[in-house]
Amino acid sequence: MRCPYCQSVDSRVLESRLLEGETTLRRRRECGSCKNRFTTYERVETAPLVVVKRDGTREQFDANKIVKGLLRATVKCPVPLREVEQIAHDIEAAIGKRNQREVAATEIGEMVLARLREINEVAYVRFASVYRSFSSIEDFMRELAKLSPDEKSAS
Repeated sequence: MRCPYCQSVDSRVLESRLLEGETTLRRRRECGSCKNRFTTYERVETAPLVVVKRDGTREQFDANKIVKGLLRATVKCPVPLREVEQIAHDIEAAIGKRNQREVAATEIGEMVLARLREINEVAYVRFASVYRSFSSIEDFMRELAKLSPDEKSAS
C-alpha cells in the first residue's frame, strides 16, 4: 500500500478490524518512511451501482459524495464524523439490498434528508436548502414549518 503522504510503499499494518456487517476490513497503517498513519479499507467488489441524476445523466455511485454533503451540512453541529460515515454506509447498504443496478439521485437525497432530520435539524435545513434549491426566504420558512412539533407528530 502506497503512503498518501510520501508515496513510499513501505507500510505496516497496526490494526485490522471488520466493519459493516463483516463485509469491510479496516486497516490502520503506519508508513515505514515518514511514520505518518493512515487508514485503508478493503471491500468485496460488486457490480457497480449507477446513480441517475435529475438531468438524466448517469454516474457510478460514490458513498464519499454522501459523506462530503453531510460534512458540509453538519459544519459546527455536534454530529460526530463516525455518525456521518455510518449514515453514508447505511444508505449504501439499503440501496444495495434492493438488487437494482440504478437508483435515482432524488431517492438518495431523500434518504439523506430523513436521516438528518432524525439527528440534527440545523444540518437538515442546510442540506435541504441545497438539495431542494431554495431560492427565497419563503422556501426556508416552509421547510422550518415542517420541523415544528405539530408538523413532526403529523408526519
